[in-house]
Amino acid sequence: MRPSTSISVCCVRGMALLMASLVFSQWVTAAERPNIILLMGDDHGWDETGYNGHPHLKTPVLDQMAASGLRLNRFFSGHPSCSPTRVSVVTGRHPNRCGTFAPNFSIRPEEISVATLLKQAGYATAHFGKWHLGPVKKGSPTNPGQMGFDSWLSHDNFFELNPVLSRNGAAPKKIAGESSEILISETVGFIKRASADKKPFFAVVWFGSPHEPYSGLDKDLALYQGLRTEYPNKTVRLTSNKTGRPTTRPLGEVLQERYAEITAMDRSIGQLRDWLGESGLRKNTLVWYCGDNGTPAGGIVTSPLRGRKGTMYDGGIRVPAVIEWPAAISQPRSSDVNSVTSDILPTLCEIIGRPFAKESKRPIDGISLVSLIEGRMTKRGKPIGFWSFNQGNIGRARPYIAAELQQGTTPLVKMLGGRYTRNFTNFHHPKIREQDFGGARVLLETRYKLIVRSRKGKPDTSELYDVRKDPAEKQSLVSSEPAVVRSMQRKLREWQQSVLESLTGADYR
Repeated sequence: MRPSTSISVCCVRGMALLMASLVFSQWVTAAERPNIILLMGDDHGWDETGYNGHPHLKTPVLDQMAASGLRLNRFFSGHPSCSPTRVSVVTGRHPNRCGTFAPNFSIRPEEISVATLLKQAGYATAHFGKWHLGPVKKGSPTNPGQMGFDSWLSHDNFFELNPVLSRNGAAPKKIAGESSEILISETVGFIKRASADKKPFFAVVWFGSPHEPYSGLDKDLALYQGLRTEYPNKTVRLTSNKTGRPTTRPLGEVLQERYAEITAMDRSIGQLRDWLGESGLRKNTLVWYCGDNGTPAGGIVTSPLRGRKGTMYDGGIRVPAVIEWPAAISQPRSSDVNSVTSDILPTLCEIIGRPFAKESKRPIDGISLVSLIEGRMTKRGKPIGFWSFNQGNIGRARPYIAAELQQGTTPLVKMLGGRYTRNFTNFHHPKIREQDFGGARVLLETRYKLIVRSRKGKPDTSELYDVRKDPAEKQSLVSSEPAVVRSMQRKLREWQQSVLESLTGADYR
């Protein structure tokens, strides 16, 4: 009986994958394309969900999504910090290609965005929340409208309770309430209008949570009251909500507020899912949630991963990610295939039947995950490159955009450079120099992860980890696997060369 049972199970699984593929193809070729919602948490690290085993956090909605949809166990942010990762979502390219090296570096106006591509395909498009790719004001060449969004209610950077946001580039205004719920309420309004116009919709919702400084509603703070005594005699450095300047506070209090923000964000996602179900839109709406980088130093206490936000270890770049799309993902699945935020654009382009290659000859770094959604992909054929460009090499480069166009207007709590707003920058980089290859960089293959670092006046240093056997990245294999190191170093250098050629502006000519 055992052999026949095994064959039966295989047949059932095969039929399930076949049906998923047929259903997916139906929606791709139908006149009514799927609706798409991209959700992103700010500084939300991989372990900070209930479904990934966090000992404190309550995230029932994300847990439900992971249990009913496609759970991406090895999903990565394109960079260990926010602005660069967001560029990778919008363009499908590594952020260094357009000079978005770090937070508060803008995107370049010539980039082709996912919103532009979907808008050309007939989608209504909107952005809500954190933008951080340039000012959101009118006249900015990098505001959401210039990047293909029909409408936006957005902030130049991050925000807390009672956020101050700009609607379609107008003067910022304060909106009373919990910020995640405000964004979801606005998203629902946008979807209603798009549905009335009989248009598929594309909504990008980039939450301000759980970025510090932290704050929360009383009902959410109450869930984590016990943390105030969980970590005695430990303090962390973060921004004061009162002054906007650095302050030192007890770790337990900080975690209570951080986790309250995550739970509020989780609840708002549930409100969106419930409304989609009640309105009959959920079946053919793709909802994709992920973080933008790892947990910052002041909030990471339980992660099994090495490193944190800003580092190239998995604690800095591995983030939670789940996809729900009942029309194409009818059975819950989880995947250990490596995937990254730059995969989002090519995936959506294939879903709507407009592969990016037909739109532009520009190199992109992401791949389509359509076959992963269908259940056919078991291994990624292309490695993933990560790279923190050495900003010290910029020197006196010519600004890419006039300074007045890069000045932000939306206030936030955290002071930077004596201001409670954010200005942006980007630079021309017409020539490739040897020093441009520096900075911390990574090549991630299915099994191995190579990390290369530059030190001024000294040879580069390398680390090699078998991340499948050693997910905590404790044992470097540089000495025992020299052939693997050499091969990956060569591939990494070739990829960097391509990125630098894009940085010179060659893709725009």
